[in-house]
Amino acid sequence: MKLPILPTTMVGSYSMPGWLERLKTEYFARRISRADLDEIHDTAVKAAIKDQEIAGLDVVTDGELRRDNMIDYFVEKLPGVQVDRSSKKFYYDFYDSEVLGKIPMAALGLAEDFKFLLANTERGAKISITGPHSLTKRIRNKHYPSDEALATDIARVMNMELKELVKAGAKFIQIDEPYYSGFPEDITWGVKVLNMLVEGVQAKIAVHICYGNRYGKPSWEGSYRYLFPAILDAKVQQLSLEFARRGGEDLDLFREFKVPFELGAGVIDVKDQTVETADIVAERIRKTIKAVPAEKLFILPDCGLFHLPRDVAFAKLCVMVEGARIVRKELGQ
Repeated sequence: MKLPILPTTMVGSYSMPGWLERLKTEYFARRISRADLDEIHDTAVKAAIKDQEIAGLDVVTDGELRRDNMIDYFVEKLPGVQVDRSSKKFYYDFYDSEVLGKIPMAALGLAEDFKFLLANTERGAKISITGPHSLTKRIRNKHYPSDEALATDIARVMNMELKELVKAGAKFIQIDEPYYSGFPEDITWGVKVLNMLVEGVQAKIAVHICYGNRYGKPSWEGSYRYLFPAILDAKVQQLSLEFARRGGEDLDLFREFKVPFELGAGVIDVKDQTVETADIVAERIRKTIKAVPAEKLFILPDCGLFHLPRDVAFAKLCVMVEGARIVRKELGQ
């Protein structure tokens, strides 16, 4: 990917249209077929890609509109995980799922969705994968001696899938681990399992760590200090963190620990429907540059845009891009 300085991208998800919410729920009520839902998803994904391109993003995603939430898209594909499909009445609900035995090796089939993205854009492309720590927290463990043991086997299976994504053309893969913030005591083994997940994966790897975004609300609050110094052992190239809603105080951690990674800096508040101005975004970027060199910065929202109305989500992306352009000009780029 040939990118400008301060490249812009999304965390992953784009606004979920109300009509798509209703149609997904119709599917769970068995009133439309899987073939119909797949066709609907294709249409929605194409629209999400187009919105990102019009907004001016340098790196686009598929908007994650095929996903009901960040867990079930992966849980229902993981071999050896028992899923109670009757447990889900509304598309955004979590399945009840459990593990009763050792998870076997098997393909998850994630590459097909990524190939669809590549076929429908000429921009840089990124795919987001929910990490093993977060998945473990939503699966009832009835076999393994610990969460770490379950997460280790999930990482083993998904490592193969990440390598298949690279074969399909993925050059930028993001691992989503918001549950680190809810279980900070797990961070040491969480990083160990993360490294198993990405071992030998020949792509730029980012890890996104937020404070949750369930129904547009934070699940946890606090400081990113709990990540350090354990996160420095992560075999990744970029940390993606939220700063717009919480302020930029945690940027001091990048100075204190001389963090070697790029920073994906959240400069758009996804939990507020008020659209920032480009000048506000530019000032947030300037503040970030004081802690991290511009050459090591990506610009993105705090988290996914899933819960925002489409017009608000699109407007926020537009001002984010414009704010990045303002600072690029100031840097002579």
